[in-house]
Amino acid sequence: MSKLKKNEDEHYVAPFSAEVSFDELQDAPPSGKFRLSFTGKIGVVVMVFWMFVALFGQFLAPFEENDLPFPDDYSEFQKPRPGAWLGTDVDDRDILSRVMYGAGRTIGISLAGVIIAYVIGVTLGIGSSIAGTRIDLALTQFFNIMLAIPTIMFGLVVVAALGSSIPVLIITAGTIFSPVVFRLSRALGMDIMVMDFVEAAKVRGEGYRWIIFKEIWPNAAMPLISDFGLRFIYVILFVSSLSFLGLGVQPPMADWGSMVRENLGALQYGESVIPILAPAIAIASLTVGINLIVDDVSAHAGGKLSGRL
Repeated sequence: MSKLKKNEDEHYVAPFSAEVSFDELQDAPPSGKFRLSFTGKIGVVVMVFWMFVALFGQFLAPFEENDLPFPDDYSEFQKPRPGAWLGTDVDDRDILSRVMYGAGRTIGISLAGVIIAYVIGVTLGIGSSIAGTRIDLALTQFFNIMLAIPTIMFGLVVVAALGSSIPVLIITAGTIFSPVVFRLSRALGMDIMVMDFVEAAKVRGEGYRWIIFKEIWPNAAMPLISDFGLRFIYVILFVSSLSFLGLGVQPPMADWGSMVRENLGALQYGESVIPILAPAIAIASLTVGINLIVDDVSAHAGGKLSGRL
């Protein structure tokens, strides 16, 4: 009897000891603070710079967006000089001021559009993942049809039919990019709904509201944040493309895409390329900066986002 008791004591492990392991349960996510790499920090600096310009550019610009810096010396495509540090455009307006004004419209419209896309896509995507088969099938087929329509073509048709205004551009961008967000949110929700901790929550009697906000959302947040950055880039390029085609922000208001279109004559007549390069570099630097941040966030999430994004 004493020998049996001794053997039992040797193999006894406290219930809450660190040595206890349950192979059938999923490992907990790795802990630790999220730290940006050097390139990620560069991306943050670039993004913060342009966000600052978008918010305060109209107050810091040396001129109004349609003012002439040298009214007594009217000439299109003037070279950079004191008072007009990037020169003037086809209508002799200060390029630096128009880039600063255009930042607010390009970034503002794009940010509002991607927020609308996420409100629609995440709400319906996660809802579809926990709803019944019929609702899931109906929503999936609807968004698949929307995905089959080319983005620029859909935008051109909507803007041509409803007119080109800032509210129309925002709603159009949000509607066009919501199907991709829906598919990602639905895929994440489907993956998380079959996890053990969700099944345990169901057994405890937790409702769908608890499961969505306490189980699905915390585990889906990191991939959605990464995708938010990518969608933001795509919306910026979409809005700039519409403006370049003449259906985006209308003159005399400035935005980066329309600035490139307005000043194409500078290349034709061998004038300064700054009127075209300035807004083009603004678009490129902002999109590259955001992409550097997204790469860091994706790497922090385990590098598993490439298949979904």
